[in-house]
Amino acid sequence: MISGIGIDIIELDRIKELIKRKQEFAERILTEKELINYKKLKGNRQIEYLAGRFAAKEAFSKAMGTGIGKNLSFQDIEVDKDAQGKPYIVKPVASGVHISITHSRKYACAQVIIEKE
Repeated sequence: MISGIGIDIIELDRIKELIKRKQEFAERILTEKELINYKKLKGNRQIEYLAGRFAAKEAFSKAMGTGIGKNLSFQDIEVDKDAQGKPYIVKPVASGVHISITHSRKYACAQVIIEKE
């Protein structure tokens, strides 16, 4: 049974502007492990990665029914990918969480579906 669905879309230009205005923006959004992966990337790929993780965390928080706030922060959520590149939620540890992240030249979008038995 589906217990939550969340979706988020963000303009890549918005993320680019946030990075220019606030150098610490990536550190606020990404966990330590995600930040290591982010710093390995260059140019537009770095923006896509950050925007994708931002959208994924927003979508997860919406699927949980809490949103990002005092009970759930960006740092509480970590997204990784498997050997085939499929994203998954590392933390918080939860079963039945399905995530998809996509990018275009202008947008990053993520959808999360949470299933409960």
